[in-house]
Parts: sequence; structure tokens; C-alpha cells
Amino acid sequence: MPPSENDNQSREPGSTHSDLSGISRDVVQAGSVSGGVHFHAHSAQDNPGGRVPRQLPAGVSGFVNRTDELRDLDEVLAGERPERPVVYVIAGTAGAGKTSLTLRWANQAQGHFPDGQLYINLRGYDPGKPITALEALHRFLTALGVPAAALPPDTEAAAAMYRSAPADRSMLIVLDNAATISQVRPLLPGNSRCLAVVTSRSRLSGLTVHAAARRLTIGTLKEPECVLLLRTVTAGYRPEDEAEQLIELARLCARLPLALRVAAERAASQPHLRIEELIADLRDESALWDTLSTGDEDESGAVRTVFAWSYRALPADSARLFRLLGLHPGPDFGVGAVCALAEIDTRRARQLLDGLVAAHMLEQTGPGRFEFHDLLRAYAIDQARVEESDESRAAALRRLLEWYLHTAGAAQTWIRPSREHVPFDEPAGGVKPLSFTDYDQAVDWAEQEQFNFLPAIRAAVKAGLDRHAWRFALVLWSAKAPSTPAAEWLTIGQIGLEAARRAGEPLGEAELFRSLGFTHVKINNMAGALESHGGALAIQRDLGHRQGEATALNALGLACLRWRRLPEAEAHFREAAAVFESLNSPHWNAVVLANLAAAHCQAGRLPEATDAIHRVLAYQREKNNKRSIGNALHLKSGVHLDRGELDEALQTAQEAVELALDLRSHVLEGYWLLALGHAQLAAGKSADALVSFHRSATLHRRLGDRSREALAWNGAGAVHQHEDRPEEAADFHRRAAATQHELGFHWHEAMALDGLAIALTGVDAAQSRRRWTDALELISYYDDPRAQAVRQRMEHHLTQTG
Repeated sequence: MPPSENDNQSREPGSTHSDLSGISRDVVQAGSVSGGVHFHAHSAQDNPGGRVPRQLPAGVSGFVNRTDELRDLDEVLAGERPERPVVYVIAGTAGAGKTSLTLRWANQAQGHFPDGQLYINLRGYDPGKPITALEALHRFLTALGVPAAALPPDTEAAAAMYRSAPADRSMLIVLDNAATISQVRPLLPGNSRCLAVVTSRSRLSGLTVHAAARRLTIGTLKEPECVLLLRTVTAGYRPEDEAEQLIELARLCARLPLALRVAAERAASQPHLRIEELIADLRDESALWDTLSTGDEDESGAVRTVFAWSYRALPADSARLFRLLGLHPGPDFGVGAVCALAEIDTRRARQLLDGLVAAHMLEQTGPGRFEFHDLLRAYAIDQARVEESDESRAAALRRLLEWYLHTAGAAQTWIRPSREHVPFDEPAGGVKPLSFTDYDQAVDWAEQEQFNFLPAIRAAVKAGLDRHAWRFALVLWSAKAPSTPAAEWLTIGQIGLEAARRAGEPLGEAELFRSLGFTHVKINNMAGALESHGGALAIQRDLGHRQGEATALNALGLACLRWRRLPEAEAHFREAAAVFESLNSPHWNAVVLANLAAAHCQAGRLPEATDAIHRVLAYQREKNNKRSIGNALHLKSGVHLDRGELDEALQTAQEAVELALDLRSHVLEGYWLLALGHAQLAAGKSADALVSFHRSATLHRRLGDRSREALAWNGAGAVHQHEDRPEEAADFHRRAAATQHELGFHWHEAMALDGLAIALTGVDAAQSRRRWTDALELISYYDDPRAQAVRQRMEHHLTQTG
């Protein structure tokens, strides 16, 4: 029995591993084949897609004032380059205009940061949940070109990757609305060419101590500045009002820019009213608010007074939409979600949204996308609680959730059409889900709504809508955008699983277990994968659902195969095959037979593997299933190679890769190129093999499959050893061993150590023997024919070098 994936943490890794942290983020680059394969640090020039992020939102229109503050910020650019990253904290009370000031300056200064700008609203003071550091890191790393599957699932590892990702780049990072230092610290850059600007209502004093941050505290505006702001917003809409009256209006707004803009927009929209009437109206609203409040936080109370004053002036339909939008659980929303919430059509929704934006009660963030200022969202939530009945609020939320559920189902049809569809009830009246005409449309929607999915599921659970919650979680496994990190769906899936249990829906629970199992495989969590697939199997057996039982057994076998637990994998596959045979399911029989063949190949049981491969190939060629044909050919190439049939090995591997190219599948191409590279090397075509391994490593890097990327590195090491370049060979093998050790793939780690020992034989005999000793320890748990042969060869080498 091989050790679990966590056992490597207690085993002393030795010098081979201790000096190789972070190596798995390197990228294989082939210069000329004669020059070999080289490693380069990840940079803006060689990241996937060559992405230079440009994430800054546009600044507020008609920005005025804050000239002293803008000058202070400009001094950061004028000064000499510091020895550490510059961190600038802009602190101030709610509504003081921290974000407006920051975006104004950042958009002017972005030319000083040619490698890009990152921006995130951390929502530290939002009525909903704030953005965690891990969520923010995942968004930034994705923007920097890191594949979703390669994103680390924990904050510390993600922060380490983030600090190295923008190495040698000059970037501006804006961290807006931070509440705590813990939100901010992992997001600070790792080089002195970057600048991080943080806005917060808190002083975040710890950043001054630990990150040498500078701080700019902004307060309310001076009275002349208030007058300038009010006149700028109202210019052209009403006669110029007297300065003394505008100062009185400003005092009622606590001289806060957010409240001043809302008040100015109200004044601009009612040019027929004299300024004295507007001031009297606002003063009456203020008196009413004073009777309802405790008198604490005068500035906050003044802001809410202005909100109430502006809200009461809205037409009834606009006011209703404003308060219903407070029920939306996510950070932003599109027109379709608005239609579902308010039971209105698209044209009317756009009209009302435009009115709310014009009144500064809502912000438009992009084409058809909107969000609240956090203070306005809190006010909208309060108004919904006061003016909408419990039944009205529940019905609106239900409509919204059904819109998300059915629209996600439509997206799945394009994103993962082969996955079984979740059964839905008909949507409530007034709910018109989106439909999509192509794959790109579906993915665009999933990406736009990505950060609303988890809040929507949590809202469903809180409202007692468990059937909605688990169905939504399950459909999202298939409908999420391909760029979504696996760890993000993991949280959604776990919430859905618990909802299915509460709802008494065991089939839903089983399907969520299965999806969780596949997700754990993607993040290299063997224990989680086995536990989840085992949970699915137990439920399917309890229900007497034979088809479900067999698919769960096959999934368990695949998880065991991935970690080379071959006896268990084979037992699961055989049990699944027996069930599929009894159900007369030839398709599934062929699938499981191919998986059995893969287990036989890994174990070195060539006669059994050959027989299974021939049967699979015959069936899949008859069905013209290119993907399955290519998989069988990939396995067949390995059998030929083991038998020394080099021409046949080369031919079948090449055919498999050509099928992958026909299918336009980088997943298949990258994996099957490994077989082609080994066949080319065995046939003496070392230059071709190096190209194949390079291409495989590049594809797997972009796909985020670090283990298979390391397999390509190990292949490149074998090529260099064949060409009598032991130092370069050792470098590749070290990198491969370190990555496989980190991921817990013990067999692959042992094979990389074997290659390293061979490379070191004529360079450092003592080190060579230690690597073989380490490798023998790793494979001592395996007793299949291939493991026995490898063990005998290593022991022979130790004897010869002793």
C-alpha cells in the first residue's frame, strides 16, 4: 500500500527537495533544439496569452477638488525608487471620496506602470461578506495569466505565487475598500517597481509598521470646495445658485462628496425649484432622521438623510426597483437579474436603471452591469425591509434564484453538453432566463456572474430554499466558466451537498459527491477525491441505483489510478465492468475496459493490457470515437515501447497526437505527447523528443496540471542524459522530483529521482546513491511487475556503485 499524499510531509526530503521551492512555476522554453531546453522565470512576456492587465475602472465624471491630495500622491512618482514596494493607504470616513480620489489619480498615473494595473473592490464595509484575501489573490493571478487549475487552494501558497508572478514588472495595484490588514497584507506586491494603493475607513496602522506604508487621511471638503462640486454637477441644468445657499446645502450633507453628489443631482433634476425649497425639504428630512436615530455618527447620519431625501423624490417604480436591488446577494448585477427581481421587461429595466444611475443612487460598472456604493446598498436593504412585506421579499428572491438556476442550465448546454442535466421545475411566472446562441456567449455570462454564484447559493440556504441551492450548485459544476478556479466551486459544492441532505434528495447528494470527487482530483487532493467518490458510491448502493453505482466505482478507480494505487483501481474497474455488463451498456463497458488497460500498462502486465487495448480499439473505431481511439493508441504505444517494438511505438503515439490535434484538445495533446516523446527518444530521435517534451510541458503549464508538466520535465532530463549532458539532465530531474514530492505523486517522484541518480553517477557518486536510496524507499510500497523490475535495476546500480 503506497503512502497517502500527506506522508511526504513527515518524510525527510533531503537536499534534493529542500532547495527547490517554487520551481514548479518555471516554464519550459525551447530555444534551438541543439541548445537544449531552458527555464525562464514567469514574466509578462512569457505568461500564457501575454496578458497585461488593465483593470482600473473609469473615474467619476466631473471630478473636482482634492488638489493637495493629488499632489501628495504625485510625489510618490517623483521620488527615487525605494528599496521595497511602496504602499500608500488613503483613509477617511464613509462617503469622503476615497475611491473617487484614488481612481482619479490612478487613471492619470497609469502610464508610469507599463506592465499593467490591478484593481479589486474588497467590499470590507459592504452589508454582504467581504472579499477574502484568497479570493482576491485568485482574481489577480488569473488576470496575470495563471491558469485556473494552477491556482493554489490556500492563501499562503497563493500569496507566494502572486509575489513572484509580477517579478520585475512595474505595476499599480489598487486595493479598494479594505477593512482589515489581513485582507490587504497577502495582496502586497513583491518587488520595488510596484505600487499598492489601499483605501479604507480604518487607518490600517499595522501596514505602517510592517510594510512601511505612507498614509494620506482625507476628511470632509472645505466649504469653497463644496460649492465648486455642487456647481460643477448642476452646471447647465439650473441657474447658478448663491454661494451662501450652497454652503448651507453642503452643511446638511456634512460636506461629504458622496452626499453632495446625490444632493446636486437632485437639484439638477428639479431646476424649477428654488434652492431655498430644496434646502428646506432636506432640512425637514434631516429633522425626521434625527428623531429616528441615536445621534451617534453625525456624518453617517447626514449621508443617510440625503439618501432618504433623494429616495423619496424617485418615481414609485424607480424607488421599488432601488429597494428590491438591495435583495440581490452578490456584488453586482446585470439587466436579466434585475428583470427577474422586479418582474419587469428588459426595456423597462434599462429605463429604470438609467434613472437610478443618473440620480447617483446606483453605479454602472460596464455594459449592462451595475453595483451599489456600500452605503447605498445598506440603505436599499433597509428600505426593502421597511416597505416590502415578507412575502414580497421572499417572492423576489425566489424569482432571482430561479433566473440564475435556469440561465446556468442554458449555459451548461454549451459549456459541458455531455454532462447530465439537472431536473428543474418550471420557473415562476415573470422569470425569463437567458438563452445562448454559442459557446462564447455562455462563457461570457458565466464569467460575468462568477462572483454572484456563491452569494446566491448562500442566500438560497438562508431563505430555506435547499432544493434551489443544491440544484444550482450541481448545475454550476458544468456551467461555471473554464477560468473558474476549482477551489471556488469546491465551496459551492459543499454547500450544495449539505442542502441536498437537508432536502432529503439522495440522488442530488450522490451527484454532488461525484462532482466534488472530480474537483478534488483537479486540485491533487487524493483523500478528498476518495472520500467524495466513496460517498457517492454508498448512496447509489443504498438506493439500489445500479447505473449510478457503476459510474461511482469507475470514478473511484480513476482516482486510485491517478495516484497509482493499482490494485484498488483494478478492483473498482472490474466491479464497475460487471455492473455495466449486467445492464447491457456497451459504451460504458468500453470506457471501463480502457481504464483497466491503463492500470495493466502501469503495472507492467503487458499481455492483459494488449488484449484489453485491442478490444477497446475495435469497438471505438467502429463508433468513430476519436477521443477514445486516441487514448487506446496512447496506451498501445507504451506497450510497444516496453516490448522494444520501437517503430510501432512511434507510429501509434504519432497517430494518437494527430487525433488530439484533430479534436483541438490541448489536454489530450499534452498527455499523449509524453508517449510520443518517449518513443522518439527510444528510437534515437532525441531532437524530436525534446520538442515533444517541450510542447507537452508548455501545454500542461497552461492547463495547470503540474504533475504532468513535471513528467515532461523528466522526459527532457532523459533526453539530455542521452545526449551526454548530465548537468542539464540533473536540473530537469530535480525540478520534476520537487514538484511530484510537493503534490504527493510518489511513483513519479521516484522515477525522477532515478533519473537524477543516473545523471549524477559520473559527477557525484555519493549523491547518486542517496537519490537511488530515496527512490527505493518510495517504491517499496509497490509490488506489481513493473515496480519489481525497477527495484531490481536500482538495487543493481547501488551494488555497482557501492
